[in-house]
Amino acid sequence: MFAWGSTVHGELGLGGIEDEHILAPRNLDWYKAGDVIQAACGANHTLLLANDGKVYSCGNNDFGQLGHDQPRKRPQLVSSLDAHSISQVACGASHSLALNQWGQVFAWGSDNYGQLGLQLGSDNVQPVPKILKALATYHVIQIACGENHSIALTNNGDLFAWGANNCGQLGIGTVTAQESNPTVVSSLTGIPIALIACGGNHTFALSKSGAVFGWGKNTMGQLGLNDTNQRSYPCQLRTLRNIKVRFISCGSDFSSFLTIDGGVLTCGAGMCGQLGHGNLSNEILPRQVLELMGSIITQITCGRQHTLALVPSRGRVYSFGLGGSGQLGGRKPGNSSTPQVVLGPWVSPSGISVLPDSSENIAVKRIFAGGDHCFALCSNRSNVDSPFDARFYSPTTQILTLELGLITTCSKITARGTIDLELLGNLETIFKSLSCLNGSFLLPNDEHYYCTSKHHGVDVPLAETIFGMIAKFENDSLKNLIWSCITDDLLKKLSPSPPDVETLRIYLTLPLYHEFYNPKQHIKLHRPFVSAVLGLKTQANRVISSWWSSMTNEYFEKLVMMFKGVANYIIRNMRIPDDKTVTPDGSLIAMLDILALLNRLNHKIDGLKVAYDTFHINDLGEVLDVRIDYIQWLTDDTVRDIETIFTMRHI
Repeated sequence: MFAWGSTVHGELGLGGIEDEHILAPRNLDWYKAGDVIQAACGANHTLLLANDGKVYSCGNNDFGQLGHDQPRKRPQLVSSLDAHSISQVACGASHSLALNQWGQVFAWGSDNYGQLGLQLGSDNVQPVPKILKALATYHVIQIACGENHSIALTNNGDLFAWGANNCGQLGIGTVTAQESNPTVVSSLTGIPIALIACGGNHTFALSKSGAVFGWGKNTMGQLGLNDTNQRSYPCQLRTLRNIKVRFISCGSDFSSFLTIDGGVLTCGAGMCGQLGHGNLSNEILPRQVLELMGSIITQITCGRQHTLALVPSRGRVYSFGLGGSGQLGGRKPGNSSTPQVVLGPWVSPSGISVLPDSSENIAVKRIFAGGDHCFALCSNRSNVDSPFDARFYSPTTQILTLELGLITTCSKITARGTIDLELLGNLETIFKSLSCLNGSFLLPNDEHYYCTSKHHGVDVPLAETIFGMIAKFENDSLKNLIWSCITDDLLKKLSPSPPDVETLRIYLTLPLYHEFYNPKQHIKLHRPFVSAVLGLKTQANRVISSWWSSMTNEYFEKLVMMFKGVANYIIRNMRIPDDKTVTPDGSLIAMLDILALLNRLNHKIDGLKVAYDTFHINDLGEVLDVRIDYIQWLTDDTVRDIETIFTMRHI
């Protein structure tokens, strides 16, 4: 493990050395250095996570952010976390977070802005890690820290934010001094989030299909929204929609984006060259770092005002930005506005990669930056493990999705078989969550990226297969669980103004659920679903219409038959008085309206997707004499409401 940059407060863990600025990567001579798998860097402190789940810390401890009272210039064990196997760590300016393998969050350090989420009251310092009880009922999968705010992503797709909110960095629609209670960023509900990231006072969320949302401080253009206005709600960076962003890292007032093909784009403050564009200008739109083109970047990480990028094929780490403390690793202080080689022992002084037979035969596996200091985890070149690639996500950091393996396991459970509680919990989480279902059944590789009205990115045959397997479950407990989750929770979360096109995938996949073919369920299932479709605002309605129009004739016909079947069922079970018109039935009106929509879509393309008579309710004449009923309706003064007129018009 190698470290460089500022060590004024002991944040590099090098011990009580005289040097305050380390100008080139120096070996961290510490007995656990070879076991470190992650480093998190605050303004002046560092957390180191070992492969056994233990956490060590060093650096500034003015606010208890180290979580111990041991000497601070060498990494010391955070002993109060010993009972927990930690999987992630994160640092703010003067506070720290840790996440264990069970999805529990621990916080310590400064709470001046409520960034710990612990409701400490008048106490502004928490010197040892304390569990965040407000999130105890959730399974957290990702954590991130800004200077004085924190965010956490749960396995059901909810994003929580707390801490300083003076720039709207919490994304909850208000600008206040602080919010000490973890609060859901509700405007992102339904979006399958893949990654979260924090800058100094701004925040990003990245969806599974590459949509980037940013909010918070924007005085330098760090949100990449083509202006300098701060945002208190998440706003999409539409210029990045088809770029296929896979990873985001942020500095104090700037942001960097890593694409799936290994390109890097940056925006925001550039006065120290931290954007890498060869000048000191700010950028209000993400702009590609041209000096890195031609190389496949697999990792990016930002400090306060500098950036690092890893090119494993060349065995090089590149740096640019502020360098007064040696954080660029170029062996001399000074800023650089273009990428320069970090002169670690993995390269020669001339910048040429070390030859395989060199005595310094090491390769960089992972890089970290924060504040004004940096770390590189290295191994012998003969090590068969590939360097960490930020473009590919660990399954443990991703929201739950409905996958073939999970359903296959469920299908093997007999009618009276016992059900694993974790399996049951996962199933419940998925079917209660719009985010989880919208993130399921995606086309393989990166084919689901750039989700638009013309490209939904859903693997429909896979969805049909999985829902077909669910229909054949032998265990009634599993079936009943899925039914109650959908009808009691999921359908109630459908919004007329969804935040993004990716949230509309539910309208493609949910109709494949087998209970949609049971018209007896229309009150709890069909009617709320259809009401949600018909209640969509204009733009969302157009997307759904476009998607349904593009589906196969077989899929389209199933939709028609499904809703027509409900209408038929309702009509056959209506009680019709001899001398009165029929009181409007809400479900019937909804079914007729959705059939009218499908009929319009059927005519919007060249030729018909399905035959015209597919929409005809053949049995209607056996139940109603439309002509007599129409005359009775005209003479009945008790039914003049618009719904009745609309119903009779359809009939």
